[in-house]
Amino acid sequence: MDYTTIKDFGALKAAGYTPRGIKEELRENLIAKIRLGETVFEGVHGYEDTVIPELERAILSKHNINLLGLRGQAKTRLARLMVNLLDEYIPVVEGSEINDDPFQPISRYAIELLNEKGDSTPISWLHRSERFSEKLATPDVTVADLIGDVDPIKAANLRLSYADDRVIHFGMIPRANRSIFVINELPDLQARIQVALFNILQEGDIQIRGFKLRLPLDLQFIFTANPEDYTNRGSIVTPLKDRIGSQILTHYPTSVAVAKAITQQEANLEANQKEQIYVPELARDILEQISFEARDNEFIDAKSGVSARMGITAFQNLLSTAELRMLRNGDATTSVRLSDFMGIVPAITGKVELLYEGEQEGASEVALSLIEGAIKQLFPLLFPKIEKLERENERQPYDDIVRWFLDADGIQLPDELTDADYQQALDSVDGLEALISKYQPDAKKEDAYFLREFVLWGLTLYNKLSKYRVDNGLQFQDNFQGYLRNNI
Repeated sequence: MDYTTIKDFGALKAAGYTPRGIKEELRENLIAKIRLGETVFEGVHGYEDTVIPELERAILSKHNINLLGLRGQAKTRLARLMVNLLDEYIPVVEGSEINDDPFQPISRYAIELLNEKGDSTPISWLHRSERFSEKLATPDVTVADLIGDVDPIKAANLRLSYADDRVIHFGMIPRANRSIFVINELPDLQARIQVALFNILQEGDIQIRGFKLRLPLDLQFIFTANPEDYTNRGSIVTPLKDRIGSQILTHYPTSVAVAKAITQQEANLEANQKEQIYVPELARDILEQISFEARDNEFIDAKSGVSARMGITAFQNLLSTAELRMLRNGDATTSVRLSDFMGIVPAITGKVELLYEGEQEGASEVALSLIEGAIKQLFPLLFPKIEKLERENERQPYDDIVRWFLDADGIQLPDELTDADYQQALDSVDGLEALISKYQPDAKKEDAYFLREFVLWGLTLYNKLSKYRVDNGLQFQDNFQGYLRNNI
């Protein structure tokens, strides 16, 4: 039944409307969605068997929740998606600062209005999109911000004594009554501010400047925290932690496929980039593998984490690198090249925290090592493994390619090389086409030149060829020429 046309309390009662607390509301709507087979947390990938079942159990238990995990693990997204479990509209006493339920008013304003007007009390309808409040915990947050304070201007305008509770200005939490309230990065909240939350979570009253008000606020609290914060910036005080029903650990994607789905969803590309730039599937795999390499890299602080946002911004940079080349060459379309990955270095260096050894190595060098590590990890999955020790006189799959480089001066792939010249340069290398046809016979025609460059990168990483970054691009040579280059 659509109750939203009802405008007064008496009509609402006559219509048989039954109020529910927010935790009961979330619980019952979750049960209904599960029974209908609906996806509750749409757009969250990789948590189907881990985080989401734990979150659903917490909702069924009517718990306040702490989402604990490193940066970029969709903690805030999960909290925001819980809004979808709320009723579309709920009735509130019209004019109430704290969304009073007309059936159970808690503010002085609502109680007096209901006593005065009874069934004629006007009501308004609050949409679920307005029942979500979020506060980032920063060191400057005060009790007045969250709970409230005495308002001297209100006291003066209304000519009220400071002993009158009408001089109170309610903070964010009371104003979010009957809503989901999220405090992000909880350990950053000063301990004395965390203490102010004790009574709200457990006893249901608030204390403001000597006023002890029995306000049984109806709230679903969700906190987010980063384990790094516990040691670097602060901690969750023990009594507050004890009052939070469920602590749920989030995590990074466990597979490249999941990471690709997240990047695809969040990259927010321009329409012309999608239409004009072809991205080989292998390029997407390499891009996501970079994040996996970073999380295990000896130069990167693992405790700080490597956000999923790195893959998203790197993908945006990758397409922009190809787009810039396309625009400068006056082309209508282009395809991502492996050498375009040099353009994602700024997206990597801005997203990782280096250890001391990493700082000594240099951020750009660490970023390049991650790109090369991703290629090296994927290379044996597509082409024959290159062994360190090979038997004499035994023919190897890469002999024709290596021999061509011994007899030639190598090739250069400038960053802004036109597509035609890029393809011509790779076509000149003997053995590349035959190798790909043999080991990747089902590869798409559009992926052919990306695979050719991929093979050259792989051979350099296994010390079969040499690769150098020159001012305007990459140069591939045989190892002897590389040796001479380094020693002249």
